[in-house]
Amino acid sequence: MKRSRIIALMLSAVLALSLTACGGQEQEEEQTAAGVAVQVETVRADTIATENKVSGKISADSESTILIATAAKCTAVYAQAGDLVQAGDILCTLDLGSSLASYNAARISYNSAVQSYQDQKAILDKQVSMAADNVNNTKALFEIGAASQLEIDQAELNYQNAVAGRNSALGQLEAGIQNAKSGLEQLDTALENVDQEGNVIAPQAGTLVTMNAVENSFISNSMPLAVIDGADQMKVTASVSEALVPKIAAGDTADVYVSAIDKSFTAVIRSVERAANMQTKLYTVTLTVPADVTDLLSGMFADVTFHTDVSENAVVVPTEAILTSNDIQYVYVVEDGTARYVEVTTGLTGSGVTEVTSGLTEGQQLVTVGQAYLADGDPVRIVTEENTQFDAADEQAPAGEA
Repeated sequence: MKRSRIIALMLSAVLALSLTACGGQEQEEEQTAAGVAVQVETVRADTIATENKVSGKISADSESTILIATAAKCTAVYAQAGDLVQAGDILCTLDLGSSLASYNAARISYNSAVQSYQDQKAILDKQVSMAADNVNNTKALFEIGAASQLEIDQAELNYQNAVAGRNSALGQLEAGIQNAKSGLEQLDTALENVDQEGNVIAPQAGTLVTMNAVENSFISNSMPLAVIDGADQMKVTASVSEALVPKIAAGDTADVYVSAIDKSFTAVIRSVERAANMQTKLYTVTLTVPADVTDLLSGMFADVTFHTDVSENAVVVPTEAILTSNDIQYVYVVEDGTARYVEVTTGLTGSGVTEVTSGLTEGQQLVTVGQAYLADGDPVRIVTEENTQFDAADEQAPAGEA
């Protein structure tokens, strides 16, 4: 029995050694075959530009604001905000009896002042002409001995007095005309786009975006009665800093995104103001919206991206591939299945990409996913995005289902 026990112990030891050797070999093979899973991208040359994003606002390229600068009661309303109107359409009717009477009186006064000026000018010009003829006639008589030098001097004095009198009288009449004109222009402004019956007339075709007239209520002279946006063209206005102004010009393009309608388009810069706003110290840039862009409404906000400092044929990589440690920027590239640490110098940054000015060359395999888990010399296993998703699903599957 003692002999049987010894034989059993010997067999157990041999089996254990056999299993240990086999397991160690399999573990070593697994470690050698695996490596760190990474995704890579071939380094390439491309064009990159600095992106400068600012907020902008959509508005109609042609907009008419109707402001009635006098108190008046609205007696009828024929259009509401959102309606499409044509030039000449009646928007509402106002009770402007006293204002229209004042306007008519002012126009009569102005026309009368103009007519009086013209009549008086004709008379005074004739008097000056007669005085000039008298001087010439007196000089002619003097030459034949029929007039004296004293008579010539008197004729010239009469001529000068006639000219001075004409200029003084006409100056007074011109002042009267200007006063009458000023009063008429004030009423013209107050009653612009209003006919003799008190009807408010649409000055252009488009969308009635604002309508503040309410039937049987008084209108406010401190806010627009109506605003009409032209139907043909829209524009974008944005405010930029003094640092950006020298880098953009009329004719350049910018990317525009309007979140309200989830629409992107490219707009052309029409103008760049050279004087800053006194309050904001920013410069206004106006961009033309392409004619085929629809569904835009005045007042919508937009993100405007200007592209500046363009670099062509540059090495461009995904920004997320670049790591930083102690102010040193670096990436990993794959060479012969091994990760290699490479320090880089960067330049311009764009939409999710960065220019690399030194450290990388075209054609290298750049690690874009998994680089944070690498060290120089680590073995790597290149996987695609599809493989990565499949592996993740397998890892989450319950035991026995993988």
